[in-house]
Amino acid sequence: MTKERSLTLELPWVEKYRPHKLNDIVGNEETVERLKLIAQDGNIPHMIISGLPGIGKTTSIHCLAMELLGKDLYQQATLELNASDDRGIDVVRNRIKQFAQTKIQLPPGRHKIIILDEADSMTPGAQQALRRTMEIYSNTTRFAFACNQSSKIIEPLQSRCAILRYNKLSDEEVLTRLLEVTKLENVQYNTEGLQALIFTAEGDMRQAINNLQSTVAGFGFVNDVNVFKIVDQPHPLVVKKMLKCCVDGKIDDAIDLLDSLWKKGYSAIDIVTSAFRVSKTLPDVNEVKRLDMIKEIGFVHMRVLEGVSTYLQLCGLLAKICDL
Repeated sequence: MTKERSLTLELPWVEKYRPHKLNDIVGNEETVERLKLIAQDGNIPHMIISGLPGIGKTTSIHCLAMELLGKDLYQQATLELNASDDRGIDVVRNRIKQFAQTKIQLPPGRHKIIILDEADSMTPGAQQALRRTMEIYSNTTRFAFACNQSSKIIEPLQSRCAILRYNKLSDEEVLTRLLEVTKLENVQYNTEGLQALIFTAEGDMRQAINNLQSTVAGFGFVNDVNVFKIVDQPHPLVVKKMLKCCVDGKIDDAIDLLDSLWKKGYSAIDIVTSAFRVSKTLPDVNEVKRLDMIKEIGFVHMRVLEGVSTYLQLCGLLAKICDL
């Protein structure tokens, strides 16, 4: 096989290292334990799994389906729809109902599984249409919804489902999986590089692994400078130094650092978001002052989101932090 051919067949690392068993899922141990009990018992309820992006919601449902149905039946007896694309009432009336009506020979106590990803994007009409479908075909079919906000799923559907909530992954959990991937892929890295990946991912495993692969593809070596170039975020050490200058009352030095970030093309939202995250761990700042600093950053963040994303806003923020 030619080199070009082998490259085209290379999977993204997110897919390559996606768990296929519930035991391989990182984080949310209590919720995953409940899924393991369901897999042992065999009787899966309708369920909603809610939580932030990239923490394993859809993967968990696929792992559960695989363990319940086995490899052979998994392809036949599961239907996955991404509600971001297929979210209208026609999909419920046609594809979902058609699949629910299909006769498939399953072991006793097992059910067909319909996985609805991004279910909070479904139109209210489509969600209403699901109510009756869930009741009519509950003997043979179970529904599993994955969503970011369970509050966007209508109450009648929520009342028919067991609701499981996934929390953001801890830094240690993300680090453990990153170390596994770097070992399997023989990635060259340093400690600062891994810290930068964890900082930019904010508990999102998918983001962390994607950023790792992008950094390796772009630079070959994973260090903090390369990671922040790939994710296109201001380096937190520069932002930290800028805020420290403000705390020490050195407004000119702080504005010089702001200028350097602004000239590199970072937007106001990038700088304000980084400032907020860095301010939470800024050393030698008492709690009252830290809260005042976060409050000022919050006000500027709000103005920037409303459209006032000017350089002057950021200078004003630094001046207010100095004034504290």
